[in-house]
Amino acid sequence: MSKAVPEPVTKMVEAFSRLPGVGPKTASRLTYFLLRQPDEVAASLADALRDLKTKTCFCSVCHNITVENPCGICSDSKRDHRLIAVVEEPLDVLAIERTGIYEGVYHVLHGAISPVNGIGPDDLRIKELVERVSKGDVLEVIIATNPGMEGDNTAHYIEKYALANKGVKITRLARGLPVGGDLEYVDSVTLMRALQGRSAV
Repeated sequence: MSKAVPEPVTKMVEAFSRLPGVGPKTASRLTYFLLRQPDEVAASLADALRDLKTKTCFCSVCHNITVENPCGICSDSKRDHRLIAVVEEPLDVLAIERTGIYEGVYHVLHGAISPVNGIGPDDLRIKELVERVSKGDVLEVIIATNPGMEGDNTAHYIEKYALANKGVKITRLARGLPVGGDLEYVDSVTLMRALQGRSAV
């Protein structure tokens, strides 16, 4: 940036630019918006960012984001711990929870297999899923990865390699979901029907 722009402003624009989906123009708009706001707004944002990093952790069981370990879902005795829905991201857990019909637990992979982006099975929480299933308490694993090439590749790997011969039923969400879409953007009715109409792989 030009020397006419103070260094703190440049640093803030660069920080915003590192966020997904935020380009240089949007980063600049956000930065100058914050500059015009009262000090309390920036202080509140700073506190929220600090709390996000210091007061949250990953559940040691399902790897979802939580403030307690294990998370509220994994520690809930009313949930069916024999049923695990495998999702790509924490936002996918929220999407399924919004349907109000799923009573099992989750396993968050934190991504999908994507050779183009250099993401392989070892970069995901697949090994931890295998360990959970190997304990023998799980009856069914629902592969709820996003429909599309990366989600399908991940589902195929889990079914054919990771969980092969583990003696567990493996199902996938029904194909009522739009190909190329993300679970977090699917409406609750479509997602509910996909859960209810899941089929064996």
